[in-house]
Amino acid sequence: DELFALRDHLGVSRNVIVQATCHGADNSAMVDAVQASGGRARGVATVRPDVTDAELRRLDEAGVRGVRFNFLKRLVSAAPQDDLAAIAKKIAPLGWHVVIYFEGADLEDLEPFFGALPTPLVVDHMGRPDVTKPVDGPEFGRFLRFVNSNDVWVKVSCPERLSATGPFALDGEQHAYSDAVPFGRRVIEEFPDRVLWGTDWPHPNLTGHMPDDGLLVDYIPQVAVTPEQQHKLLVANPMRLYWPGEDA
Repeated sequence: DELFALRDHLGVSRNVIVQATCHGADNSAMVDAVQASGGRARGVATVRPDVTDAELRRLDEAGVRGVRFNFLKRLVSAAPQDDLAAIAKKIAPLGWHVVIYFEGADLEDLEPFFGALPTPLVVDHMGRPDVTKPVDGPEFGRFLRFVNSNDVWVKVSCPERLSATGPFALDGEQHAYSDAVPFGRRVIEEFPDRVLWGTDWPHPNLTGHMPDDGLLVDYIPQVAVTPEQQHKLLVANPMRLYWPGEDA
């Protein structure tokens, strides 16, 4: 109920619910929420390598359209890549995608594995770049080349997890999270048809401030600076990925 209330308060007509790492492979709460949405939500699940085709079909019928692989070492133990590859192979016939969550500094080691997966990929939070480094620097350049060379979508999300300056307007800055803005703008400029946005509500595992979701909405026009970019980010792209063939 809180999620749908926030959705309506923000003026969003549809949303995607991603299985939280802390819930493991018990997708029941996520599936319940997707089914309660009346078709206005889709889900991203966490599954084990031994998941059955019947269970995947059940999740698909419930509205799930992808699985998530978490590579953040501070949150999870490293999963065997053979197990993750087996999951990706099982979901590929359903037309699902894999959401990948990793630190920007780890992309070099993970890129060969990502490139071999048989599904589209959705990168959480722009690949978690170090926003204290230049947007034109080698680390973010590697990420942009990775996106350009593969079937990859990018969530331009979670400036609150990336920002070093924080939510407050500093040194005369009018907008929050200003240090993350150049990275979001660059991704949207280069890949306008493969970007997505989200709030990351309810903001799990944050150790600092609890974000104001209104500030996260205010962040959108800072990174998607034209009406066309905003329409693609908020409407056209998520519809194409999660509700293909449906009208917005």
